[in-house]
Formats: sequence, structure tokens, C-alpha cells
Amino acid sequence: MPSATRTRSAGSAPQAPKLGGGTVKLDATAFGARFNMAVVHETVRAELAARRRGTASTKTRGQVSGGGAKPWRQKGTGRARAGSSRSPVWTGGGTVFGPTPRRYTFKINRKERQAALRSALSVHAERSSLAVFDAAAFSEPSTAQAVGLLNDWDPAESILVVLSADEAAAGKSFRNISRVLALPVEDVGVADVIGAASLLVSEAALPALVARSAGRSRENASAAGNGEGDKA
Repeated sequence: MPSATRTRSAGSAPQAPKLGGGTVKLDATAFGARFNMAVVHETVRAELAARRRGTASTKTRGQVSGGGAKPWRQKGTGRARAGSSRSPVWTGGGTVFGPTPRRYTFKINRKERQAALRSALSVHAERSSLAVFDAAAFSEPSTAQAVGLLNDWDPAESILVVLSADEAAAGKSFRNISRVLALPVEDVGVADVIGAASLLVSEAALPALVARSAGRSRENASAAGNGEGDKA
């Protein structure tokens, strides 16, 4: 786990390699933030809790059908006293303090989520596990092309591929590869980013990812990101 106080050295602008040649300048705010372990931890907890279905359900002794008659008389049988065959100590009886359907979600402030995303992105930028690629090169789904792209980069697994909504061909190319998860930029969470060993972002999805970390709209992000994706 990254240090809670680690920060980028002064004067070094974050950048990432572009697969196929060149480098891409990264937004210093989104990819050069100090890692905040407390905020990342709380955000990841909230995201994983929100993914739980919460449908586990059990019945108490009062909800199990049957058991209305006393199994045998109170005295004279030599057996232990019993008032219902649906007692929790009986097979087929009710459950004591069992789970019931519930929601596990809890609220995380918007600015905290944004700070957590910046921290997660900055970790990848700092340890050079982030790369950018041109998803437009995938005119049609091709797993072989995606494997060749990853082999040229040789990243650590597992790999998270972030794409824009209109890059379906690239998404289909990566989805059959083991230890690779392809997600649209709108669905990427802090748990996905911090849990991946390597991060591969398309050029089109990069401004939207920066916008999510800063709370800007996609239109504003595209305008602000025109200078971020320039080749070095």
C-alpha cells in the first residue's frame, strides 16, 4: 500500500508513455496529488459496499410455517420440554439474528470521492504503471491486436483499461484477455483504479477521467484537456 504522505518531487511534471511511440503530458492536479490513504480507504469501502446485493434473508421461528402445536405433552415422556417444532434448536426451525434484506451503502462526500480518485491516479503516475493508447486504431474487435499492444508495453497484471463510451471495438478486443478488465470511463471507480497493478487509458477517455477527478463536466474537460494530451 502506498505511503499516506508520499508526494511527487518538486518540479517534475507527470507524464505517461503513449503506446506506439511518444509521451503524453498528464494533468498535474489529477496525476500529481499526494496519496491520502484515509480518503481512499473510505471511498473503496463505500464502493465495495454499494456493490453488495443485500438480498440474504432468513426466517425467525415466528415466520416459519407450522409449529403451532406442542410436539408432546409437557411431562411424563422423559424427553426435554418443547413448545414448538420450529424452535431455533430444531432442524427446520427458525434462525436467531439471521440476515434480512438490507442496503449496505453509505454516503461519501463528492469532494472526498474526487480526492480519492486523484490519489489513485497519482499512484499509477508515480510508479510508472500508467500508459495511454489510441483506441481509434481498433477499427474492429481484435484480441490479437490488443495482446500485441500489451506485449509491447509489458505491464504488471492485473490491468485496467479505461475507454470512452464510443470505443466499443477496443473494449471487445480487451475483454477476452485474462487479468484484463475493460471499463467505460463513467463506470471506473476508485476501487478499480487502486486495485489494478497497471492502468491503460485511451486518449479519448483521458480528459473525462481528469474531469471526474476534478468534478468538471465532460465538455469542460475536453476543452481543458486539449493541452494535456499533447505529445512530448
